[in-house]
Amino acid sequence: MRLENKVAVVTGAASGFGEGIARLFAAEGAMVVIADLNEEEANRVADDIGENALPVVVDVSKSADVERMVDAACEKWGGIDILVNNAGYTYPNRPMLEVTEEVFDRVFSVNVKSIYHGAQAAIPKMRERGAGVILNVASTGGVRPRPGLAWYNGSKGAVITLTKSMAVELAPEKIRVVCINPVAGETGMLHLFMGEDTPEKRAQFRSSIPLGRLSTPQDVANSALFLCSDEAEFLTGVCLEVDGGRCI
Repeated sequence: MRLENKVAVVTGAASGFGEGIARLFAAEGAMVVIADLNEEEANRVADDIGENALPVVVDVSKSADVERMVDAACEKWGGIDILVNNAGYTYPNRPMLEVTEEVFDRVFSVNVKSIYHGAQAAIPKMRERGAGVILNVASTGGVRPRPGLAWYNGSKGAVITLTKSMAVELAPEKIRVVCINPVAGETGMLHLFMGEDTPEKRAQFRSSIPLGRLSTPQDVANSALFLCSDEAEFLTGVCLEVDGGRCI
């Protein structure tokens, strides 16, 4: 049990990468808050996991929601050890000038400002524990951008820089901050990255990945488990590409 007795909060945990992370963390002994906008799906995941899961409906772009999410973990299990900032938002692949200001603002609110809200809510609680881990889920788009996703790519580049900045500042307090950069994967947002989900588009995406396939929630969860476990206690500021070689 690599996360035995740890309390973890995972945002966007009702589907995709977040669901994979939440399920693996629970299997490894963690108590997990299943935080998501989708109440029905959050309940489904929590029910499947059992007594060590707590569903919480959260809009990560809103500070009050994020504070309530962290408080729920602390009220039920006495604190928080791990925060996984996984919830994300994007738009259908399109030229940058065709993206509205409203969509731009939503991308940065969910992908970037949520990390600010998470830090404000979780870091004081981690300080009470004397340690903690914050895992941000960015993207290969922040390292090696694809065309048609300019503003999304920029938001994920910000996540990568924030990870390193937070890591340096929080290291003296034994709070580690790490990041995963997944390549496009089998999640509900895949069709948005591709513009349209067709066999031809999938083949095009796979051809850009040296190992020849898209990522899976299990790939991302396995990496998240390592980075959030005590095995990685000397790693902070690390931004790990989980990408089948896409960023080489």
